[in-house]
Amino acid sequence: MMKKTKIILVFVFCILNFLSGCTKKQEVTKQDELIPVKVMRVGLKDIYKTLEYVGDIKALEEAVIYPKVSGKIIEKVKQDGSEIEKGGAIFYIDRDEVGLKFEKAPVESPIDGIVGRIYVDIGANVTTQSPVALVVSMDKVKIGLSIPEKHLASISLEQKASVRVDSYPDKEFTGVVTKISPVLDMETRSMPIEITIDNKGHFLKSGMFARVSLIIDKEKAAPLILKESIMGKGEDTYVYIVENNKAVLRKVKLGIRQNEYFQAKEGVREGYLVVIMGQQRLRDGVSVKVEQ
Repeated sequence: MMKKTKIILVFVFCILNFLSGCTKKQEVTKQDELIPVKVMRVGLKDIYKTLEYVGDIKALEEAVIYPKVSGKIIEKVKQDGSEIEKGGAIFYIDRDEVGLKFEKAPVESPIDGIVGRIYVDIGANVTTQSPVALVVSMDKVKIGLSIPEKHLASISLEQKASVRVDSYPDKEFTGVVTKISPVLDMETRSMPIEITIDNKGHFLKSGMFARVSLIIDKEKAAPLILKESIMGKGEDTYVYIVENNKAVLRKVKLGIRQNEYFQAKEGVREGYLVVIMGQQRLRDGVSVKVEQ
């Protein structure tokens, strides 16, 4: 009986040792587990705070042309898209007045520019009230915007603006604020302003739809982090950085936001590796494996 009891005790002891060994192995394996993460290296770049608007492009100077005399169009000198100098003839008119000696009367442009539109054809009868053509000066163009009252303090003359159009998605045009109305629109509580853009290549056309970004603040050579890396909100925002293959929780103070990037005013510096994917599984001090 005693011998049988000893055998049972030895068997139980062996089982307990085996289970204990497995548990320790599992704990060691769990402790040695590396959590995979993706990171970005913090770099220094300029970042801008902007106000976003949309508007229509117009030629800086546009002139609707009216004849100085009534009569019939007998000659067309210019076509749509023709360049024209100030005083140049677009049409000639037969006065068709009884008692007057026949003499062609020119219809002249009051500005240098391009004939944007011809409204009449040869043979048409016109009066001094008939619009016959549109001439535009395209070396400079303008965009009119209405700025809400709450942003008035951020707008000033010569302030720069970034302009983009669908026709040239990869091209950015630079304009400046050249006019600010001294009077607000009482219905919309907004202030009309005008932005002027150099257009020597005539890429921008009158009537184009444009997206305008007014730069109201900027930081040069600022450390930038991606939105995806940030946890928390308000003043309690954090990121994980990787140091010596371990996750380190850092509180950060955010500044200007531009698209998917934030300025990191405090908490991280240039060269830090900031976790942008996998931070949901992290805690301060755990081992990580950086994946490319």
